[in-house]
Amino acid sequence: MPILVDEKDLRLTQLSLGPYGTNTYIVTCAATGESAVVDAPGEAARVLEALAGTTPRLLLMTHAHMDHTGALAELKAALKVPMAAHPLEAPGLHPGPDQLLTGGETLPLGRLTLTVLHTPGHTPGSLCFLTGRHLLAGDTLFPDGPGHTRSPAAFGEIVGSITQNLFALPDETGVYPGHGGTTTIGREKTNYARFLARPRDPGLCGDVLWVPA
Repeated sequence: MPILVDEKDLRLTQLSLGPYGTNTYIVTCAATGESAVVDAPGEAARVLEALAGTTPRLLLMTHAHMDHTGALAELKAALKVPMAAHPLEAPGLHPGPDQLLTGGETLPLGRLTLTVLHTPGHTPGSLCFLTGRHLLAGDTLFPDGPGHTRSPAAFGEIVGSITQNLFALPDETGVYPGHGGTTTIGREKTNYARFLARPRDPGLCGDVLWVPA
C-alpha cells in the first residue's frame, strides 16, 4: 500500500486494484483524519482496510468506465458517504451519484481543499481532483501522453483539457493517473512540446504517446 505523499497536512495513498490494475487513491487530511476515496475499481475490502484509522467523507469518481467502478456499490454501501461525479457520467454509475460536479467546485476535507477540474476527452464527464500541488488525474493524463480517445474529435478535446486546464498548474505539480506510475506537469509539458514539433496525422486518436517509443 504505497504512501505516495506524506506531508504535514496531506497523506496520499495509492492502491492498484481490480483486473485492470486501476489506481484507487485515498486522500487524508493529516490534521483531522478525514479521508476521501477517488475511484472504486475493485477489491473493496482492501480499500476499507486502507481507510482504517481515518474518517471517510467522500467517494469521488473520475469517470464511469467499468475498470474504475467495479467496487462502487460495495464501497458506497460500506462507507455511507456521498458519492460525487460529473452529470455526464451519472448514467454509467450504479448506484448513481449523490452530488453532481461540473468543474470549478471546491470540496472541503478537514483542513484540505479538493478542487474539481472538468477535463473531457477520455469521456465527456471526466474529472480531475487537485489538492495543493497534487493532481489526481483519472484517465486524462499519464506519463508520456493523454488517456485513450475514440475519435479525432475526442483527441482534440482531451488535448485541450490538458493544455488549457492541467498545464496551467505549476510545473512541480505531481500527476497521479488512473493506471500506472506518476509524473509531473513540467515533464508532460516538455514531452508535449516535442509532440508539437513533429508532423501529426489529422486523424490521430486512440492510445497516443507524446514521444514515440
